[in-house]
Amino acid sequence: MILTYVGLCVSAFFAGILNAVAGGGTLLTFPALFAALPADPISATIANATSTTALLPGSFAGAWGYRTELRDSRALLMRLIWPSLIGGGIGTLLVTELDPSIFQAMVPWLILMAAVLFALQKPISNWIKKGRTDHAPTGGTLMGVLAFQFVVAVYGGYFGAGIGILMLTTLNFMTLRDIHQMNGVKTVLASTINLVSVVIFAISGQIRWDLAGIMAGSAIAGGYLGARVARRLPAVWVRSMVIVIAFSLAIFYFIRQWLNS
Repeated sequence: MILTYVGLCVSAFFAGILNAVAGGGTLLTFPALFAALPADPISATIANATSTTALLPGSFAGAWGYRTELRDSRALLMRLIWPSLIGGGIGTLLVTELDPSIFQAMVPWLILMAAVLFALQKPISNWIKKGRTDHAPTGGTLMGVLAFQFVVAVYGGYFGAGIGILMLTTLNFMTLRDIHQMNGVKTVLASTINLVSVVIFAISGQIRWDLAGIMAGSAIAGGYLGARVARRLPAVWVRSMVIVIAFSLAIFYFIRQWLNS
């Protein structure tokens, strides 16, 4: 059991670093929880809920770190916070109310989708930088942004890995000064979605608090360290490692699902 806890703390620590450097920490903590207790395995639903809970404090810490950039973004946050709250709640309820076997069957596809999003993060980020505009969205564009944010939040409440790059794509159509502002708004919205998820998971009894508690401290420590080393560590190394791990996990879960069918 001690080795299990150590392994989970290590995964949460590196997830915290990863979230600070490039995002995608869920791709490390969810599989670690899913396979943590072979003698007494936990379901994919509980692993998802526990992973979300463990990484939540780090999300709030990240949001606090962007407080300066967020001063001029309050009006935008007020527009996007509501679809984030509602969508996140709906996505989480889908996890808790539907047959757990449905979520379990979707795990390989969700990991694959998150892996693809992570792999495309760099070109999408470059496109965002080129396409930013100083003109505020109007009419149909604004409604489209709000609708897309709602869909992202539903996915975020249901699984969550990769929502950061999806939200940056949305924020490309809003008026923001620079990428740091966009990252700040993205972090607050992601924290909002995750907070709603944790509340619903807690009410429905889906969280393994013993595991989430020990992982949370490691995730915060990893996030703090990640923020400090981000300037020194070549991001391409981190990204390449995560992409390989993510696609390998997707293949593993597809094979396991095929063998168990």
